[in-house]
Amino acid sequence: MALKSITEADLKGKKVLARFDFNVPLKNGQISDSSRIDLALPTIRFLLEQGISKLTLMSHLGRPKGKVNPDLSLEPVADYLANQLNEEVILTESAISNGVKELLTLKSTKIVLLENLRFHPEEEQNGNEFAKSLSDYGEIYVNDAFGAAHRKHASVYNINKYFPNRAYAGLLLKAEIDSLNKILHSPKKPFMAIIGGAKISDKIKTIEKLLVNVDKLFIGGAMAYPFLKAKGQSIGNSLCNEEDIKLAKNILKADKGKKLVLPIDHMIVEKFGAKPITSKNTDIEEGYMGIDIGPKTIAHYQDLLKSAKTILWNGPMGVFENPDYAKGTMSLCETIAGLDAFSLVGGGDSVSAVNKSGLAQKFSHVSTGGGASLEYIEKGELPGIQALKFGV
Repeated sequence: MALKSITEADLKGKKVLARFDFNVPLKNGQISDSSRIDLALPTIRFLLEQGISKLTLMSHLGRPKGKVNPDLSLEPVADYLANQLNEEVILTESAISNGVKELLTLKSTKIVLLENLRFHPEEEQNGNEFAKSLSDYGEIYVNDAFGAAHRKHASVYNINKYFPNRAYAGLLLKAEIDSLNKILHSPKKPFMAIIGGAKISDKIKTIEKLLVNVDKLFIGGAMAYPFLKAKGQSIGNSLCNEEDIKLAKNILKADKGKKLVLPIDHMIVEKFGAKPITSKNTDIEEGYMGIDIGPKTIAHYQDLLKSAKTILWNGPMGVFENPDYAKGTMSLCETIAGLDAFSLVGGGDSVSAVNKSGLAQKFSHVSTGGGASLEYIEKGELPGIQALKFGV
């Protein structure tokens, strides 16, 4: 069953309750990266253009653990939205209170943002009463929070039971699922995936699933070191643990089609923060640690990627936050951006890298939900998406 999109809904004059992922990073009370809000704006504008009567927005922010934490208030989000939409956005004192219903009866009120959902423990507990209280704010429910769709939380899961045949996917959620389905169900071949980041254990199920579907699977970042160690190579003082070495051995055994592509050289340092040098070969010398893929690896990966027609990228090739250790990540970013291929970037760090490169527009799709996109690749479904399609 396909997701019903807001483009199929009769919205005119309706009260709409919409779940977004405004979980943005804050620095000194200011939004330091507004990407998640910016990507939600087309859905919000579409709803307003359809002549809805009221729009109630809801989101979580951070991990307040069910307690009110003023540092995690959605106030900066309300200010940013008001500025971008050129409309008044009223932030409520609480996600559930009589005051919210009163606000929604006022003619002058058009857009309301509920305070942080996670100030209430019932949100993460998937509380039925909490979901029911939220549902009172709208006649139509819209879920555009892909980054939270893998959670069985009240505002993305249980709430659907109160909107039979009146629950819809927002524009962003629909685009996320359509893009992931291209990767999962009908990837143009050759299909290549690049997996980086720190720990194999975090992405083991994704790697196992991809190993069946892809033509090549490139490994980079700290994730590469357990694979190299499992093959009997020296990795110096590089980040590595026994559990990941064990997992790497199993993956190497399962790789019957020799699809895995591992680094053949590295950028290494004696201590973190020092200027990197290139390793002499695939081994990392004693006393050194790897912090990025080396120039031979970059060239090798770029050469193989040229023939790709579908590319999935999740996780950086090194500690890209430091410009001295970012060459591997940024080089692959530039390469993928220049290819005639369907390219999907998923995962917080790789998305940050793509945004940092200024090349985000050159990718077919940049996903907003790292955990959600990995889980969708592993399982082909998410609780929040299932509930939206079929109810609870």
